[in-house]
Amino acid sequence: MLSTQYVSGAPNWLDLGVPDVDAAVAFYSEVFGWTFESLGEEAGGYGFFRLDGRTVAAIGPLVEEGADPSWTLYFHTPDADGTAKAVVAAGGRVRAEPMDVFTAGRLAAFTDPTGAQFAVWQPGEVKGLEAVMESNALCWTELYTTDAATAKDFYSSVFSWQYQDLPMGEAGAYTIVVPSGVPASPAYGQGGLMQLPQEHLDHGETSEWHPYFGVDDCDATAAAATERGATALIPPVDAEGVGRLAMFRDPDGAVFAIIKGEPPTS
Repeated sequence: MLSTQYVSGAPNWLDLGVPDVDAAVAFYSEVFGWTFESLGEEAGGYGFFRLDGRTVAAIGPLVEEGADPSWTLYFHTPDADGTAKAVVAAGGRVRAEPMDVFTAGRLAAFTDPTGAQFAVWQPGEVKGLEAVMESNALCWTELYTTDAATAKDFYSSVFSWQYQDLPMGEAGAYTIVVPSGVPASPAYGQGGLMQLPQEHLDHGETSEWHPYFGVDDCDATAAAATERGATALIPPVDAEGVGRLAMFRDPDGAVFAIIKGEPPTS
């Protein structure tokens, strides 16, 4: 389960890159009740989404040439430069070299060998998100991948992640991701990893990390999202032993999911 007591390899930051920050702020504020705090021109239009005064995510304009609107998950590292070297050694690609963000911390951005993009955050004055595992806050992370075996090898090499496979019948297995330094149990899972089915690959789907936000009412939040321009990729559905979930593309095309209940723990 996610925590703000961050350990190495655990999700500790989340931001959204969009072409129109004001429009995206309006959408997410209406869907999740977030407020927005801009860091001003000095930060290039970047700012924080707040929930009851605590940071739950961040947002900024797209800065990478050719980048699509998307949510980016960051994982804790004590050494961004060392992680960059580990990414390359494991077959990944560095998209943004390690850099200092004022005195807040140090970041770097990467692409894994299957094409999924992610980043790391080495904390300085900003340790990470201030609220997780609450309604309208991050509660799970998930990787849809074109090659689960390659992805598992890569992330275990870079972050020393542990894995627990949960059988899903004809759908294969769902892999629970557990950070290093804690018991290798689904109860300590921070996210999931799932092989994209062949029919999805045939339609050109690619590897992608996306966030899940906890909600009090999956159907009501789904309605709020679609009424404001989101497209439902997975309409609200009950997942046995998990809860009720749904997945969307926001009005700009960034993928996110919502869940009422808890991710699998056994």
